[in-house]
Amino acid sequence: MANKKSLTINKEWCKGCGICVAFCPKQVLAIVKEKVEAVNIENCISCGLCELRCPDNAIFLVGGNKDE
Repeated sequence: MANKKSLTINKEWCKGCGICVAFCPKQVLAIVKEKVEAVNIENCISCGLCELRCPDNAIFLVGGNKDE
């Protein structure tokens, strides 16, 4: 899967609101110690809903064939 994007979390920006967790269709994310963490990264389908919904821009996808 060379075209799959990589999930990146900036924990300094994360306020632990849980919005990204709520919108993730594959339960990849969870709030751990008041910050978001990728707890099931192998389930990530790179849909971008977490990135789209994060009000703090703390989570994003990088890579793939267009963004590399």
